[in-house]
Amino acid sequence: MADNKNKRRSTVRNASTRPTGFYYVLAAIAVIGASILGYTLLRKPAGAVGTEVKVDLATVGPAQGYTMGKSDAPVKIVEFADFECPGCGQFATVTEPDVRKRIIDTGLASLTFYDFPLPQHKNSQGAHNAAACANDQGKFWEMHDRIFMAQDQWNTEATDNPKPFFEKYASDIGLDTNVWESCYDSRKYQGRIMANQAEGERRRVDTTPTFIIADKMYPGALPYDALKAIVDSATQK
Repeated sequence: MADNKNKRRSTVRNASTRPTGFYYVLAAIAVIGASILGYTLLRKPAGAVGTEVKVDLATVGPAQGYTMGKSDAPVKIVEFADFECPGCGQFATVTEPDVRKRIIDTGLASLTFYDFPLPQHKNSQGAHNAAACANDQGKFWEMHDRIFMAQDQWNTEATDNPKPFFEKYASDIGLDTNVWESCYDSRKYQGRIMANQAEGERRRVDTTPTFIIADKMYPGALPYDALKAIVDSATQK
């Protein structure tokens, strides 16, 4: 009988003390959790972090991009892009105008575009072909801008026959359309497009757009401020 009473006292004592400690633990977890959440919400966005790449820029092989800006600019921006990629289109139409005006035109850097058509974008090869043929008449960048600006008109979702759209753009920017069409139909620059894509694969590009600035690779469409910060950092090296 006495043992039973002792057991009941022990049970009552354990029942009265265990919840108090348990609540202390819960309170501690809540405080730590709130601290982590607060830090996550209030901290400033981190700058773009590049992945180091080891590529000898002097041995780019047969690849041949399209460059704007001064040849002796202190920083070289290399872009691998797909004309049908929405992120590439966003960069080209939203961010790139600022990049050209405030970074390229001021001589801080040059920009070289390399073809990197993705296989899931069926009309992208035609777009790269159209731009390469425009370059034959000295208007790669005009066609580049026109193609990206109207991406929703000729992309795979919009049409199975993008050529008439490219032909209109060629006319809009003042190309000799007969010469352009002959180039387009013969796929005169298919080798160049493939070489540029192979160069991207050699550098382990797996998404578009991807930028290589100095010795680092940055996948994804960089906003202007992030790209400018990278250029500034590369300039100081």
